[in-house]
Formats: sequence, structure tokens, C-alpha cells
Amino acid sequence: MAERLQKLLSQWGMASRRQAEAWIEAGRVRVNGEVAHLGQKADPNRDRLELDGRVLSPQNRPKSYYLLLNKPAGVVSTCADPQGRPTVLDLLPPDLRQGSGIHPVGRLDVESTGALLLTNDGELTFQLTHPRHHVEKTYRVIVAGVPTAATLQRWQRGIVLSGRRTLPAEVRMLSIAKGHNACLEVVLCEGRNRQIRRVAECLGHPVLELHRLAIATVTLGSLPPGKIRSLTNAEITSLRCSGKLLKLAKT
Repeated sequence: MAERLQKLLSQWGMASRRQAEAWIEAGRVRVNGEVAHLGQKADPNRDRLELDGRVLSPQNRPKSYYLLLNKPAGVVSTCADPQGRPTVLDLLPPDLRQGSGIHPVGRLDVESTGALLLTNDGELTFQLTHPRHHVEKTYRVIVAGVPTAATLQRWQRGIVLSGRRTLPAEVRMLSIAKGHNACLEVVLCEGRNRQIRRVAECLGHPVLELHRLAIATVTLGSLPPGKIRSLTNAEITSLRCSGKLLKLAKT
């Protein structure tokens, strides 16, 4: 059956859908000898697919990987960085850095730390990062000063960022850190760019530290900074089910 090329490439573990789209736009993908275009469909049982001149088929797809990284500060959540900064792929074992199709699922900004998923399952990446799926993520956040109860309620209800209100969030005070700064737990079900930092800044309490503790039911636990572990089968199943259930709830 014919499918869009970016979906085929992601299903085969070659890349995320976004990466596959970039490859197609860059002219790196061919169908039956012709340069492919975005939106084009192909049937792998009838059509010849190539990436950079290499013939692709479901039979030679790479092994599927599902990994959890405790991202340290100073590492960017991309596969490559034009500024030459270390990326999350640099933390992988050498044999997984090239040719496996492993990529980060979403992002943590360079200053932030904590849970980040890595996989070469493009469909799972799409499921977990598409805005309509609303996968919960839990953070420990230290902000400057101590927000009042009214300020926390504003955060919980949502505020307007770039002309659009943020979705309701769970925000609770955990403790007062050194220097009279508050340590908060924040649970989001959306992931706009630098959302927590932007909201906190708007509310008058800039973020000093931001650490992601969990993505859906997958938690860091005692995983040290900079280290990676494989997800359990139960965690993989839970991620897939959580995305599907949340998707159904929104349709």
C-alpha cells in the first residue's frame, strides 16, 4: 500500500518524520530513480526507494532503539549543532552515533537537564511530539524569589504567550531553596519552545534551574547525569498507549 515517504522512512527507523521531510526537501530521497518531492507517496512492494544512493527496504531497517538520557547542562538536544557544541548523540556509544537513525524525541534547551528520550522509531516520535497528543512531562524548577499563591494560580490557569494561552498546568510549591528561591514541581501537557522559562519570566520569577523528572510514566529514577539506559518493554508499551489514549480524548 502506498504511504507518504516521510511516514515510510520513520516507520522503518531511518529518521523522525521531520528529519525525513528535510531529507526529501534536500533532494536526498529518490523514488524509481527520480528525485522525490514532499508529500509524494510510494509503495515499498513496487517502488524502488533510495536515500543518498542507497536502496532502502523494510528488510534492511536498523534495529529499533528506545533510550532514556539524563541530559546534562551544556548539551544541545539535536543530532548536529552548527556552533559545534556537544549534542545528545555524542553521549551515545560510538556504534550508535552513525547509521542507526537515533534522534531525540522533542527537546530540552541547552541550559536545562533531565529526562530526554532517544529513539529511531519515527512513528513513536511523531506520536509523542505532535501537539494534539498532549503527553505529560514533569519538571523540578527553581525560580528566583517565592511566588505567591495567586501567582501560582495564574500559572496553573495558563497565561498568554505569543498571542495564545498556555494550557492549564499543575504547579505546586515543593520547598524554599537557599537564597529564598522557590523549588516548584511543574507538570505540563504541552511543549512550546522554552515554555516554563517564558511563563516564569512573565510572572516575575525567572528560572534558575530546570530539571525534567519524567516523560509520561518514564522516570529518571537514579540515572546519573550524562548516562543512558534502555527503556523496558513495559515503558515502551506505556508510552505508545499514553499517546494513543490522549489522541483519542482530543478527537
